[in-house]
Order: sequence, then C-alpha cells, then structure tokens
Amino acid sequence: MSSQRVRLGVLVSGSGSNLQALLDACAREDFPAEVACVVSNVPTAFALERARKAGVTAKVVDHKAHAAKADFEKALLDTLRAANVEWVCLAGFMRLLSADFLGHYAGRVLNIHPSLLPAFPGLHAQRQALERGVKVAGCTVHFVDAGTDTGPIIAQAAVPVMPDDDEKALSSRILAEEHRLYPLAVRLAVTGKVTLDAARTRVEARATAGELALRNPGATVESA
Repeated sequence: MSSQRVRLGVLVSGSGSNLQALLDACAREDFPAEVACVVSNVPTAFALERARKAGVTAKVVDHKAHAAKADFEKALLDTLRAANVEWVCLAGFMRLLSADFLGHYAGRVLNIHPSLLPAFPGLHAQRQALERGVKVAGCTVHFVDAGTDTGPIIAQAAVPVMPDDDEKALSSRILAEEHRLYPLAVRLAVTGKVTLDAARTRVEARATAGELALRNPGATVESA
C-alpha cells in the first residue's frame, strides 16, 4: 500500500464487522487510508482473525491484565505508536477512553454508534429505540470525546423501524448502513473534509452530499 495513505489503528472488542468494512474499503486503490494495526481488549475477539486474514497486524491489550485504567491506556497507546498510527477508529470497542488518552490523538479518533445520536447513547441502542417506539432509527459516525457517544457528529444514516421489528431485525438493518457509512466518514475525515467547530462539525457539503446520496441513500450530512 502507498506510504502516503493515512495509517489507521482500529480498536475492537467483538466480531468486528465494522472492522471488515474498513478493511474492505482500504483494499481499494483509491481509498486514502490503510489499517496499520488492529488492537483488541478481548483476547478471543473474532475481529483479530479478520485482521490476520487481511494481513494486518493484530494485537491484544487485555484491560483485565492491567490494575488501573491508566496502565491499560498506556499499553494501548504504546501499541498504536509502535505501528505509527495516525488516526484511531473504534469499531465495537467496549471501553471508554479517557481525556488523557484522547489528547494524544486530538481530533483524530472516530466511532460509529447504532443510533441517531444524540438519541440512545450507550449500550443496547437498538433496544432503547424499540422501547421508545421511534419510527426512524439509524447510525452515527462521530468524533470521540471523553463522554459516552457525546462527540461531534460527522454523518448519519437513517433506516425505518418496522412494526414487527425485534432487536435483531432492527440491528441487522442498521448494521448494513454502518458498513457503508463508516468507510465514507473515514474518507471524509482523513482527507480534511470534516473540521471541528466546537460541539459541531463542518463538512464540505458540495463535495460530500452527492457522494453520500450515491453511496448511501439513507445518509445525511450535518454541515454549517
């Protein structure tokens, strides 16, 4: 891969389907980033196998092996630095990162969440949506801050909630959009088309709105 590509570090805890979407995107010649390292806090995470199959360095930094959160994050940071990671993508990473850790990658940590934030942050977002009876759900890619899914929003994709949906059905419909939206948002972010403006983001709407409409008909761009 070209050395000019931005080097991504992907943090995972589970099966890694969003990691796979990023790996697939990075396999395209025109994608501006490559996955340099995949790190899991769970030694048995299937995402590690996805990384190895793609020929990507896969590392385990088990949070249970560290007495303090600061020690865990130092080990995590050391692993990312050893791989010369420039941007960090969370893909089902089930640990909150501290402001101190995030400061080392200020404005360069992304996450995808299965709801239309700020609605339904945290765990079981799809279940929360069903319990509240919403008619539209979706997913959000956002910059990560020290809160729980509270960082500035980059892009969102919406899906309808069907009358007979259960959590599995809704999750599956949202996940299909996640796999399209995350690589697109990464492309926009690492190429400088998204800039932070306090609690909001500014997206180059002329360049991105059409691309979002073509690549992901359910997506919307938040721009100012």
